[in-house]
Amino acid sequence: MNTNIKLVGVGGQGTILATTLLSAAILDAGFDVKMSEIHGMSQRGGSVSSEIRFGDKVYSPVIMKGNADVLVSFELMEAARNVDYIKKDGIILVNNHKINSMVTLNGKVPYPKGIEEDLKSRVKTYVINATELAIKLGNVKVMNVIMLGALVKAMKLEHLDFIKAIRENVKEKFIDLNITAFNVGLELIE
Repeated sequence: MNTNIKLVGVGGQGTILATTLLSAAILDAGFDVKMSEIHGMSQRGGSVSSEIRFGDKVYSPVIMKGNADVLVSFELMEAARNVDYIKKDGIILVNNHKINSMVTLNGKVPYPKGIEEDLKSRVKTYVINATELAIKLGNVKVMNVIMLGALVKAMKLEHLDFIKAIRENVKEKFIDLNITAFNVGLELIE
């Protein structure tokens, strides 16, 4: 049986790094891992989506709608856009941060209200103040690793070596900060 995780965000939020760290730790533990990324207009603040599937044997990285065990969203609107991927008994971890798109910035479309409530009405949902916590740590860019820590705890993957994955995939000057962020994320889920 395979586990399916979809990570979504906006360009610049570190979706790809979080996916890389997750994949590295799972692969290092001996699982078969397949990963795919869709960058879209990520460098222009557009949607970024990654999919990870792991288990004894995985044949494709693609997760079909209704088949994700976990949806991790670094931004509220991205969670709303991708909620159809989650299984009925899956879980969502969502950063409660809002990033306005061009249509909301120019006033043509208001940022939707009630996203958190809608997600919670569908499946078990953890709403996390990851951006605020990252700012308190001194660097908003570690929000993704805080979310990764929360994901690891929610999925009970703490026995995997995520510290090694961080040490091998993060620039040296940011390793300690990312380890701290990861540990903050672990503490957010009971």
